[in-house]
Amino acid sequence: MDTHVGTAPTSVPAALRKLYLVRFAFAAVWAALLLATADTLGALTATLLVIYPLFDVACAVVDIRSARANGQPVRGLYVNVALSTLTGVGLVLAATSGIPAVLRVWGAWAVTAGIVQLVVGAARRRLGGQWAMIASGAISTLAGVSFAAQAGKDGASLSSLAGYAFLGGVFFLVSALRLGRARTKA
Repeated sequence: MDTHVGTAPTSVPAALRKLYLVRFAFAAVWAALLLATADTLGALTATLLVIYPLFDVACAVVDIRSARANGQPVRGLYVNVALSTLTGVGLVLAATSGIPAVLRVWGAWAVTAGIVQLVVGAARRRLGGQWAMIASGAISTLAGVSFAAQAGKDGASLSSLAGYAFLGGVFFLVSALRLGRARTKA
């Protein structure tokens, strides 16, 4: 993982800020939709579940392009693309097996992607607004373990995924606001 981060061009925080705001809005809408359908694992719920990691892939690609154009490290973002793509495929398969299988796949993704997010946030700390990304990565890792544990219990539910996604969105919002504040101070 690239860990060297020099002084970033002002376009990096601006691009990240916009991306983080989009991610917050998506997470909020997605969480509301999942919460409304979380009681059963039908076609709509399964589609929502698969869309989330695919949206994460799209965001990582946008982030890679911006970071690359500004000489920022991208290795962790490529890892995120691979993890989220595999998760999308895994969720397609898991949705045919039931809620516990979905929770296991989502849990594995939350753990691994959380670690990547923590490392990428730490590498970008000089850009400003990254403490929320670091905290979000750590919380995601812990949440992933809890999803796997929930999968083994009676009455496993997908509603906790909605809360997880919304909280992750809030962390993106906080980072976007912090990046905006750091930009106005510069």
